Order: sequence, then C-alpha cells, then structure tokens
Amino acid sequence: MSEKPKTKTEKPKAKAVPKAKAKPKAKAVSKAKVEPNSKVEPKAKAEKQKISIENIVASTTLAEKLDLNQVALALDGAEYEPEQFPGLVYRLKEERTAILLFRSEKANCTGAKTIESVKKTIKTVSKKLEMAGLSVIKDPIITVQNIVAVYDLKNDLNLNAIAITLGLERVEYEPEQFPGLVYRVADPKVVMLLFGSGKVVCTGAKKVDDIETGVETLKKELRAAGLLH
Repeated sequence: MSEKPKTKTEKPKAKAVPKAKAKPKAKAVSKAKVEPNSKVEPKAKAEKQKISIENIVASTTLAEKLDLNQVALALDGAEYEPEQFPGLVYRLKEERTAILLFRSEKANCTGAKTIESVKKTIKTVSKKLEMAGLSVIKDPIITVQNIVAVYDLKNDLNLNAIAITLGLERVEYEPEQFPGLVYRVADPKVVMLLFGSGKVVCTGAKKVDDIETGVETLKKELRAAGLLH
C-alpha cells in the first residue's frame, strides 16, 4: 500500500500585539510669579570718601615775546599794574580761573579744579591774543606744578599721638604756631596737613594719582598704629 502524503499543519500566525500608546507628557509646572508688591531690599552701598580737588596750578609758554601793554589792550578786563605786580592777571568768569602773564613769556594758570579746565583756560586766552594780532605758540606744552586737594578721614585725630608715632623726621607739629600737623609722604612726594577734625589738605602733587596714593599711605600708617578706625 502506498503511503499517504503527510499533510502539513500550519501553525496559526501569532497576532501582533498592539503597541502601548505613549502616555501624554506631563505639563511643566509653571514657576510661581513674583508678586509686584514684593519688595527686594537694595544692597547697602558703602559711602565712599572722595578727594576734592581745590586748585590746580599749571605753567606754559604762550608766546616767544609778550608785550604786556598790548596784552592788556587785547584782553578786556585784564589787570596790569606793573608798579605793584610785575605780571598781568586775566580772569575767566566761566571757568572761574585766572591766568598770570609775565614778560619772561611764562604764563601760570590757577584756580582750576580739573586738567580740562586748565587746557580750556589756556586755549581761550591764546585764541584771544591771536585774534588781537599777537603771535602765539600753537599747542603749547602745559606742565602741572601743584595740585591742592582736601580729604575727610571722618575720624577725629590725636595729633600729639600721630606726631610721636610717625616720627619727627617726617612730621612737623607746633600747635602754638599752627593748628595742623605737617606730614611728608616719601613716595609720592606730597605733603599732608592734618587737623584734629579729621580734615586733610594735600599739596605738592603733580598728578591726581599721587594724591590718591598719598592718602592711602597715610590711612594705612594711621591704622597700623591704631590711630584711625
């Protein structure tokens, strides 16, 4: 007997498992808003003690020759009385400065509180002389001779103790003749006048940076000696 062919039984195909639906993303929780009425306290700012420039003295040469009689006519309001003072004085109201002119061709500017004011004063006078027909030097060199400034330590000072502590070689203090103490800073070479109220007058500087350095040097030495809080 011939064998019957075996029939293959096909296995049923596995049904595809449906993919799980992705869960909706959670909404980001919004950050709480700062109420407009909520106050933020500002940081306390330390009060800075400022150096006050009181006077800048500078020199220059405006011309090779100066006939002060002609200059007096060219500068309206100039003061020139050679019997009393050899120089001519001309004041600028806007800048609140004055310029002194001499026959030696030298000119000194005084009363300015900024270097820009010095330059403006000299430029104004030079222009007026030129307009009057006088020969002047263009772009003259300006040299600062002295800067006077005031500073407040905001601390009462014991001048007797300072005179003893800082040493007699750098200090001059004779209260019978002058109420202030003279203190000489070695570097930069400036002179400080100290008063019992804490006020300090600095003179002899030729740059504003010299005043700042001198004041910091003074404060450092006084604090190291326990004479400044």
